[in-house]
Amino acid sequence: MSAQPSFESWQHRGACRGPHATVFFPPPQFERKHERAERELRAKDICSTCSVATDCLEYAIEIREPHGIWGGHNEAERRVVLEARTAKQR
Repeated sequence: MSAQPSFESWQHRGACRGPHATVFFPPPQFERKHERAERELRAKDICSTCSVATDCLEYAIEIREPHGIWGGHNEAERRVVLEARTAKQR
């Protein structure tokens, strides 16, 4: 059985790196619902081109990351994935 990739082994190859990285997390000031939706769509578009999106998503689910877009999924979408996996294990 192969080991899960470590954070360090994939994170430096993420398409999210660079000046546009801010779209992956909420800004420090208030964000309107439509602004959040637009920001998340931009982030998910970047994720859709990323070669390590699966590793990113797995990492975020493993550590229960509560914020941001990881592997093309927002917080609520990651919760759904985690709940489905938990239900499948029962």
